[in-house]
Amino acid sequence: MENVKSSRNKTIDTTVEQGKEYLARCISVSTEQSVDAVINKTIIGDTFNIMPLLHHKSIDLVIADPPYNLTKAFNGSTFSKKTVAGYEDYTRQWLSLVYPLLKDDGSIYVCCDWETSLIIGRVLGEFFTVRSRITWQREKGRGATANWKNGLEDIWFATKSNNYTFNLDAVKIRKKVIAPYKVDGKPKDWDETENGNYRNTCPSNFWDDITIPFWSMPENTAHPTQKSEKLIAKIMLASSNPSDIVLDPFLGSGTTSVVAKKLGRKYIGIEVNEQYCVWTEQRLAMAASDMSIQGYVDGVFWERNTLSEQSAKRGKVHK
Repeated sequence: MENVKSSRNKTIDTTVEQGKEYLARCISVSTEQSVDAVINKTIIGDTFNIMPLLHHKSIDLVIADPPYNLTKAFNGSTFSKKTVAGYEDYTRQWLSLVYPLLKDDGSIYVCCDWETSLIIGRVLGEFFTVRSRITWQREKGRGATANWKNGLEDIWFATKSNNYTFNLDAVKIRKKVIAPYKVDGKPKDWDETENGNYRNTCPSNFWDDITIPFWSMPENTAHPTQKSEKLIAKIMLASSNPSDIVLDPFLGSGTTSVVAKKLGRKYIGIEVNEQYCVWTEQRLAMAASDMSIQGYVDGVFWERNTLSEQSAKRGKVHK
């Protein structure tokens, strides 16, 4: 008997057969490509074969979410855990291909778990100037029986030079003011609104406002390691400008490309798995009619559990 999804279940799990129209929008390349030929495209293929065909110094921002050093299945293929030396070589290989593609004022962010992070940070520093290690809090995950549950992941931020983009005002977080302080009867560095008291604060390198996509969210797919649009939006708004080119060499379910489209950036995504390419193009099609990003309203990022306040603000913006 065929399982029927609940009407509230928004998970994108279209098969390759069902998504032929989306797969047809992707491209394959086997020769060197001009920038224009690959802009706003999903490229099907092995990133180690594709990146050498791309134009040098054409990319403003790289967002990479490579396979963590775990044995994990990805829709019919399996990434097998390597030795520390083996994963170092793997990381060094793809970073050596990314480096010439990035502009001199470009930036790179690399996602990893705690164990892989020990390797990524070290190898990344061989090519780039490491600026920070962001740690973000996961909500998902099963408890461990003989260890602490892993509730955190890392993102390494590095640049090619000392001249790079960082838009601080674009990534501020709107937080509730618990103890509002006034001077001469007026709020000091916070706003008094009918929906509560808020302050737009500077972001730190610890992010506790990220929600992992789940079944009732329109952005959710059946990909096992999908990152949220909100997480990628923070990176993209901080380290790129409108019309900049963003490369994701391990595209997965397409979050980087979708967020780029929503934020007015150009994108190039590389993904070897046809199933994930289908989901990417399906999400890009959906973005044409829904440019919203969960947790990002009124030009700021909001804390968790502020949906009613966000909705009220979004309603005013759209009036």
